[in-house]
Amino acid sequence: MFRRPRVASGHPHGRILPAPGLRAGLIATIVLAGCTTAPTPSLPPDFDPVAAVATIRAAGTASGDELDVQPLIDPQVADLREEAAALEASHLYLAAAERIDEALGIVPDDPSVLQQRAELALLLGEPDMAELLALRVRSIGTAVGPLCRRAWETMIQARKAGSRPPAAESGLPRVSVEEAARRRDACTVAPPPRY
Repeated sequence: MFRRPRVASGHPHGRILPAPGLRAGLIATIVLAGCTTAPTPSLPPDFDPVAAVATIRAAGTASGDELDVQPLIDPQVADLREEAAALEASHLYLAAAERIDEALGIVPDDPSVLQQRAELALLLGEPDMAELLALRVRSIGTAVGPLCRRAWETMIQARKAGSRPPAAESGLPRVSVEEAARRRDACTVAPPPRY
């Protein structure tokens, strides 16, 4: 026997509604899909990725009396970065990383986007990736200012999380935590005098 599908009342196109049981199943699937996260690799038990990222961002806080270079931002990339920040605030780190990866597809060598991805790598429990990205930020980004400090602090935090120095053939610097701290501190430069 054929049963006629239910149609939304008052809908101009007569939209077909799923059966009540199917609708509940779809809603449950969507809700549960939003709760999934990537498995977190083992980090040292005393390492807190959220606190580490807070430390990184605090190191990158600009003071009013230093040189801070700000590049022009592609509007589409800015939107993706805002979406990623909102997802991160909701602890949806994998979804946030996917947005930043999408932004990197548009601007693959943007140091600030790479830095944001490095911080998300730490939140996802990927310290090796965080260190590689931070060192890449340093190799293509500015050598002064807040972004410079954030990159070196990311490298320091990644080491605390158990990252290994990059392979020699990567072309990225192999520095100790102490040297990274010295370089981080050297990123603060006063702006040129105004006359």
